[in-house]
Amino acid sequence: MNEVTTYYLEMKSPSSLKAKEDANGLRIYECEIKQYQFNKFLYQLVGESWKWIDKLKWTDDQWRSFVENDNLRTWVAYYKGSPVGYYELQRQKGDDVEIAYFGLAPKFIGHGFGGYLLSQAIKSAWSWDGTTRVWVHTCTLDHSNALRNYEARGMTVYHTTTANNALHRTPASGVGEL
Repeated sequence: MNEVTTYYLEMKSPSSLKAKEDANGLRIYECEIKQYQFNKFLYQLVGESWKWIDKLKWTDDQWRSFVENDNLRTWVAYYKGSPVGYYELQRQKGDDVEIAYFGLAPKFIGHGFGGYLLSQAIKSAWSWDGTTRVWVHTCTLDHSNALRNYEARGMTVYHTTTANNALHRTPASGVGEL
């Protein structure tokens, strides 16, 4: 089995954000009308390359319960009318906001979208009333630039774990170009 290292990162102040401001034509919209089928599509579109498997066996009722919860918000990025990627923010206990899912569709990796999308995810998290901390985790199964992208945006590692588990999977893909 392969060793998988998981990195837990956080940001404790919005002033720590080192935003990438060049959108490269990317447009990002919040999904204000929740549709669990759309989140399921995005999860599969982005997550297939990163072996996101934890929710593949979910029933429609499980998807509906997850997506339609008031503690979850979803944004989708588009380029020339096509979905490029997405992020989901989940309100946690103590007014922490987790970047629960984040990533780009395979066709759009390497086009300079990751840093801007992550910047917007962090801004969205901080704009959620009462947020005191934004956090995420990524692992060595994710894109090779994932950890660097989080750190380049101003997030800092606060915990690291290593496991011997070939089926280990973390939610946030962390795909990102610097």
